[in-house]
Amino acid sequence: MTRSEALDGDVRRVLVTGADGKIGRAVVDALLDDGIAVTALSLAFDRPSPADRVLTADAADPEAVSEALRDVDVVVHLAAIPHPTLAEPFTGFRSNVSATFNVLTRSARHGVRRVVLASSINAFGVPMNAAAGAPAYFPIDERIPTDISDWYSLSKQCDELSAAMITRSTGMATAAIRFPHTDSRDRLLATAQSVLDDPAASMREGWSYLDLRDAVDVVRRAVRTPFGGSHVLHVSAPDTLVSRDTQELLDEYAPAVPVNKAVTGRAPLIDSSVARELLGFTARYSIWAPDGPIGDAAQPARLTGTSAR
Repeated sequence: MTRSEALDGDVRRVLVTGADGKIGRAVVDALLDDGIAVTALSLAFDRPSPADRVLTADAADPEAVSEALRDVDVVVHLAAIPHPTLAEPFTGFRSNVSATFNVLTRSARHGVRRVVLASSINAFGVPMNAAAGAPAYFPIDERIPTDISDWYSLSKQCDELSAAMITRSTGMATAAIRFPHTDSRDRLLATAQSVLDDPAASMREGWSYLDLRDAVDVVRRAVRTPFGGSHVLHVSAPDTLVSRDTQELLDEYAPAVPVNKAVTGRAPLIDSSVARELLGFTARYSIWAPDGPIGDAAQPARLTGTSAR
């Protein structure tokens, strides 16, 4: 972490909800590596968790969450139904919003220092709203207008508003991280192949993605970096899922969308400056750089498809 002088050395225990999920398991492992005790909460566990306290419960259960919050300094709330196709609208919306509201209010009541919650790039609605056509502008940032047409995106927007409300009413700090498509490098490469076959389909989210290792890094920073207030943070990889210059993509697939900042090379179309300023976070991993972290744009793609150049 680049801002070690700002680390909160008093974080001794973190509650991770959704601890059996893809990001959840990786976050639990990273926090344990940092010497931080972890309470892991999930509806179910497919395999044993390395956390020293493990609770199988619903994050919307007030008693279970109160028990899970014992001796907790910081909460990482990752529990959610992660896609609109995975639940009937009322059930999915109620589950996501209730769990987040419960975790936030119980955390404030128990004196938790801050809550880090997983939001989504879909919180502004356009990526899942075909009728929206395109974002209001690029790069996408935290101020972009919303246009929501599905329950999942609405639930993430409500989660962010709930976090802002709890900060304003109690003073507990909150950070909602708007993750784009996040996965391991191998899985992201498979996604990149499908995007390469039809780049227009991913234009509404700026062809964005995030390596799981960077997702873990931004969560660790939010856990260990003291901050006040309520924040929404966009994050993304240092490039896009399509191995072409970004301006070429914009010219071909979004020629009428305003571009508010200069875009050069393979630059991403997600503005991560708030995460950089608040947490010192800069994404380091690209699917196009197999040898590890990078500092600049990635190497040319090794995928095949009609849009490769």
